[in-house]
Amino acid sequence: MTVAIVGAAMTQFGQREAWLRELLAEAGAACLDDAGIGPEAVDHLLVARSSGDYEGDGGLMATVAGDLGLDPAHARCVDQTSAAGGAGVYAAWRSVASGESETTLLVGGETMTHASTAETTDGVSAITHPCEYRHGVTIPSFAGLTARHYLQRYDAPREALAEVAVKNHAHGVDNPKAHLQKTIDTETVLDSPVVADPLRLYDFCPISDGSAALLFTTEERARELGRPYVRVAGVAGATGSHVVHQRDDLTTMPAASEAARRAYDRAGMGPGDVDVAEVHDMFTILELLQLEALGLSDEGEAWHDTVEGRTHRGGALPVNTSGGLKSKGHPLSASGVAQGVELFEQLTGSAGPRQVEADVGLACNVGGFGNCVVTTVLERP
Repeated sequence: MTVAIVGAAMTQFGQREAWLRELLAEAGAACLDDAGIGPEAVDHLLVARSSGDYEGDGGLMATVAGDLGLDPAHARCVDQTSAAGGAGVYAAWRSVASGESETTLLVGGETMTHASTAETTDGVSAITHPCEYRHGVTIPSFAGLTARHYLQRYDAPREALAEVAVKNHAHGVDNPKAHLQKTIDTETVLDSPVVADPLRLYDFCPISDGSAALLFTTEERARELGRPYVRVAGVAGATGSHVVHQRDDLTTMPAASEAARRAYDRAGMGPGDVDVAEVHDMFTILELLQLEALGLSDEGEAWHDTVEGRTHRGGALPVNTSGGLKSKGHPLSASGVAQGVELFEQLTGSAGPRQVEADVGLACNVGGFGNCVVTTVLERP
């Protein structure tokens, strides 16, 4: 059965005063309105959760269902660290593709700005293996080690990483929902404080609050609604080594490669069919590694593609037209869902000043530093 996305919405990302349940309800209600569907039509509600416990709220799925008036829809949470949004997309697709649900609403969100940077770093880094974490391996420190290895291995200039940040900030200026809506230049990145050498402050995404939602149904039902929709052409997930010292190569992401291979196979497509991509740029180096893992850039060439403008909005393959996590923000469980929101808007021609020409879009949502990955391919009908 062909699955379609018929509605998409996200809240403002950034520092929000609202509780998580309020943000989830805000995005969910806006998504239903975007699709022109009432709450009584929803069979399943899926709530993506990172399990970072930034705001403890037991029974969240039932609370959100009640807030949205979805009773008696089946409601459950989908947990997969910072890849929870992508895992939610996968679960929502399966619920409709299997015939268990005709209409499934997916919401994902996080409230993080009330915690300190140290607390959020601890929460995000909990995915690292305990024996390594005791020796100082956090997700940011691993990103720094990987960035240094990549720059040395491929003789890439430090400015190449800065260009990822500059590009994504430029894209984010045209996204009214983005957390950081400001342009920056290379000097700003290179002069910012060191966080995990060679990565500096502007190589990292901001800590954000926010929520996003997508509505899934059958393509037949989507046609009946008479509104713009996109097809879920392929979606797949994979896991990578949880232990850093067991990885063969720090500059590759096997889980991203495998998830992409499976998603391409299901879609009957390949990297050459992709017109626009949203990747998980929690750190600037992650964008380069994913482009190569997804087959969108050749090995060791992603930095060239970035510096030469290929991945800019006016380039051959625009990447992170939303501003990416780097500019749009990264409320963990919302990020993978928000990637789908951006691709939905691009493929339905509703992205406003961010609009590019695209028939096929790809999203890659990452947990940890490639510990788990979900890749989704969407296409214009």
